Amino acid sequence: MLKVEDINVYYGSIHAIKGISFEVQEGEVVTLIGANGAGKSTTLNAVSGLLRSKTGSISFLGESLAKVPSHKVVAKGLALVPEGRRIFLQMTVQENLEMGAFTQKGSGIQQDLEMVYELFPRLKERYKQMAGTLSGGEQQMLAMGRALMSHPKLLMLDEPSMGLAPILVEQIFEIIQNLHKAGTTILLVEQNAQAALSVADRGYVLETGKIVTTGTGAELLSSPAIKKAYLGG
Repeated sequence: MLKVEDINVYYGSIHAIKGISFEVQEGEVVTLIGANGAGKSTTLNAVSGLLRSKTGSISFLGESLAKVPSHKVVAKGLALVPEGRRIFLQMTVQENLEMGAFTQKGSGIQQDLEMVYELFPRLKERYKQMAGTLSGGEQQMLAMGRALMSHPKLLMLDEPSMGLAPILVEQIFEIIQNLHKAGTTILLVEQNAQAALSVADRGYVLETGKIVTTGTGAELLSSPAIKKAYLGG
């Protein structure tokens, strides 16, 4: 579904991503793990068209994304839930969700709203509330719901557990598993390696802009080197 080959991304003179390649097959949960500054978020931003690689290629469903603007990437079925949520704080919950449906037309938007409210009952309770007054966990749910309104074929999640209490982290990862069971393909960037690898079919480990290890979620969870570096073992 997604194929990334030999991409190199720079911030000015800083070489943030150094020739990485990976792929995501339809129906998978694939995770990128690594420490702060490893290049995880930069990779997602490159895939979504917010940053451009100087080399290599990124293709989605067999089509190159090299010259596709980021808003058209969404229309092709690839949605990003960014780090820090970035919801519209001065708009209501429902208005945020409706903004997520900008690529959709017709009467199906109401059905999509009902789908999101079923997945996130707390958002239904607060649909008239200003998004800026929601808790961190509720804002994360809203950011995920907004992305789902675009009918993504591939959902990219950037640090969904960041800043959340442990019980809310459990809820968010339960939702991720439910989305996967419902048929959504997911590319997950996450610093909580234990949680990410527990739900992932496969994982890639990034260090200073390079992929240094790859394997199934179970293989990486049981790896002594991964345990020592990322799992506190």
